[in-house]
Amino acid sequence: MLLSGNGPLVAVLRAALSRDEKARLKKRGLEQKKRSDPVKQFIQNVHHFRDEALKNQAPPADHVVVFDEAQRAWNAAMTADFMKRKKGVSDFTDSEPQFLIRYVDRHQDWAVILCLVGGGQEINRGESGIGAWLDAVKTSFPYWDMHISSRLTDSEYAAAQTIEAVRGTRGVHFDDSLHLAVSMRSFRAEHVSAFVKALLDCERGQARQLLTKLKRYPIVVTRNLDLAKQWVRSKARGSERFGLVASSKAERLKPHAIDIRVKTDPVHWFLDGKEDTRSSYYLEDAATEFQVQGLEVDWACVTWDGDLRFTATGWSFTTSAERNGRTCRIPTTGGT
Repeated sequence: MLLSGNGPLVAVLRAALSRDEKARLKKRGLEQKKRSDPVKQFIQNVHHFRDEALKNQAPPADHVVVFDEAQRAWNAAMTADFMKRKKGVSDFTDSEPQFLIRYVDRHQDWAVILCLVGGGQEINRGESGIGAWLDAVKTSFPYWDMHISSRLTDSEYAAAQTIEAVRGTRGVHFDDSLHLAVSMRSFRAEHVSAFVKALLDCERGQARQLLTKLKRYPIVVTRNLDLAKQWVRSKARGSERFGLVASSKAERLKPHAIDIRVKTDPVHWFLDGKEDTRSSYYLEDAATEFQVQGLEVDWACVTWDGDLRFTATGWSFTTSAERNGRTCRIPTTGGT
């Protein structure tokens, strides 16, 4: 079973697989049975999985559970607040990782939890990072074995302190093969993650060096949005998908007809064709980091506002409220 708290990812995966299944059945002259959707059985929203754990004391149906973007699980304070407000459960003390492991732990014979982790991707309030999973096993489930990537100590995972706390304890194993050093999504993106990390860490020399290796992953910058859109369209070949993305805090892109407050449907944005105005191909509806995390396009027209700026002292992040009253410059736009 694949679980994710990323609603757009779950919706797009389900829709893509369901469309494919319907197409296969239609080709064979068959129709899908009403109220029958096998995709929902193995791709679920983690919140539904959590709700099932609250309803009864039985273990989950599956012995192997894969948590996508596990670093985005809630900490104890966020989980307790949610349980009290939404579920009427007072004095809840578990973090989300603790509670989810406790649910799977109901199996009397065996169970496996696989946590897929992305570095630096805790993008919402109360998201605890992968360290919360390690801490949950250490404090509440010491009889579980943990197999950990040896690269989890890198700064973007923010788990070094927790790893040191569990290092050397029973059942803890470090394995180099658990780290996906090369992106399997695109043959062009081998050095992109390393470049982005160096850029965000303000390591200028390394960033420049890595940038020279991105020959098959062109990055260009312009202040002309129309030119950026034309460039992206000209680069895409065949069925390659392109789209417009923006930060969820980029509220001053409105003068350029990019309003991030308008909800974008990720299913139509990622799956519909060039004839549908809701699709990414039209370069009209901008998707934010919340709508594209875990998903991707072949070519992206990345637009940004003053919410993230590079200053003499490093990166500066400000919200629109903090910038209120200041003069906003014309935003820079880039196509990659």
